[in-house]
Amino acid sequence: MSANAAPRGSPDRPPLDPGRARSFLEVALAEARAGLAEGGIPIGAALFTRDGELLGRGHNRRVQDDDPSVHAETDAFRAAGRRRGYGDTVMVTTLSPCWYCSGLVRQFGIGALVMGESRTFSGGHEWLAGLGVEVIDLDDDECAGLLGSFVAEHPELWWEDIGT
Repeated sequence: MSANAAPRGSPDRPPLDPGRARSFLEVALAEARAGLAEGGIPIGAALFTRDGELLGRGHNRRVQDDDPSVHAETDAFRAAGRRRGYGDTVMVTTLSPCWYCSGLVRQFGIGALVMGESRTFSGGHEWLAGLGVEVIDLDDDECAGLLGSFVAEHPELWWEDIGT
């Protein structure tokens, strides 16, 4: 869903407040900046409850850990620890999630996805929306600029990470 479209909530809860979604994104952006400062790919993520409790945060650590599976969303999810259910949680990421990370959202029934942008890369967010996940694309210029500059300067790392 674009930033212009109204977010869709479930019948038992209202849509996520756009102001709250933007405040969640600030945590993911801080993680993206941290990843870049470590020499990695500047994608950050965080897992929140809909009420605003931060459960976990992380960033893409593929380069730092020499592990292709440590995407920002998986790093944040692992940092959050175990829960009985995830329907009341919001995955926040600076970029549209790839299919691997979209699968994580689907597998664990995460109820909402907030993404900073989908210009640089468009992953599985439309698929998730079609499955009933509330999806908000904030189309944030800072997110797009941070990753866009990285891609221009390090195309070999980007193409390796994105798997194409």
